[in-house]
This record gives sequence, C-alpha cells and structure tokens, in this order.
Amino acid sequence: MVLFFTSTAATPPAVIYMGKDKVENEDLIKYAWPQDIWFHVDKLSSAHVYLRMPEGMTWDAIPTALLTDCAQLVKANSIEGNKKDNLTIIYTPGDNLKKTGDMAVGQVSFHSDKRVLHVPKRENPIVNRLNKTKVEKEVDHEQERVDRVKTENAQKRAVAAEKKKADAELARAREAEKAARSYDSLFNVEEDPDAPRLTGKAIEEDFI
Repeated sequence: MVLFFTSTAATPPAVIYMGKDKVENEDLIKYAWPQDIWFHVDKLSSAHVYLRMPEGMTWDAIPTALLTDCAQLVKANSIEGNKKDNLTIIYTPGDNLKKTGDMAVGQVSFHSDKRVLHVPKRENPIVNRLNKTKVEKEVDHEQERVDRVKTENAQKRAVAAEKKKADAELARAREAEKAARSYDSLFNVEEDPDAPRLTGKAIEEDFI
C-alpha cells in the first residue's frame, strides 16, 4: 500500500507519497518516476518519501515551503529521527537512485551527489496539515509505468510534430524571401552614370 499526501505549499498543490513498509519501499525505488524527488533522513531509518513535482517545476527550483513539507513528513515517519532535533534530510531525483542486488531491503544509494536539508525540529502544524490529506491506495506500479511512458511518448510525438511544422513554415518563408529578393534584383539594378543611355528602340532590342 502507498500513502499519498497533498501539499498546498505549492501552486498547484503537489502530491507527496511514501511506502507503508520497507517491502513497498522496494517497489517505489524500482518504479519511482525519473522526475520524482526522493527524501530520507540521513544515516537513520525512515520512510522513503517522494515528491511528484507539479508540471513545469524542476528539482533545483522547488519552493522552500514545499521542501519543508517533505522534510517534516520524513522526520515524522522516522522512529528514531522523530525524537531528535537538527536532522539532516537528503533528497535527490528518482533517476539518481541506485539499487544493487547485494543491498538489504529498503536500502539504496546514488549515482551522483545528493542535496541536503537541515531540519531543526518537528513542526507539528505542518505534519498535522499533511496527515489530514493522507489517502492509502493500492498501486499497480507496472501499469502506472506503462501509462506514464505512453503519455510521455505521446507528448514527445506532439512536440516533434509541432517542431516539424514550424521548421517547414520557416523553410517556406525563407524560400519566399529568397525569391522576392531575386525578383527585386531584376528591376533594381543601380544605374551606372557613365553608361550610355539607351533609346526606346535600343531597350526593346536589348530584351529580344
């Protein structure tokens, strides 16, 4: 089972989720979306909390209030960490998580450096606000992955089609501009003041 929370610290509201136990955490490590942000208490046992960032948000520009919500939820769901102050919370994108066969259940490492947050103490108003939104759901992770990939591929195809259309329109515009310049050059040749003047008949013959 997966526990879902809604944070109003961002606009639009953001979804935060975590596994109910360490077995579910294994599935979340495997199936976390690449752009989901993973949170955990550093060097202590805690829940694996994930932020599903709203559309357009990047992991290096997450609002401070939203980071605080995630960090407080992690602290509140750490048996040992919930009793301590001045904790360090680590967080990183889902595609930076690294799981190898020799790791214990729920254990994870990283492909590259992670970011950190410092949490002075538990903020009960934040934790209580998030707990009021808690919803427990059974999740078919594989089907969710398939649906996500289909959606992302459809979006990529739409973007590619728009780019192809824009490129074609730009090419047509450039060809039209080139043709216009070529046409204008036929009738805008600068006269040489020293050149002999042609009579009407000579001009006529010049074009024959």
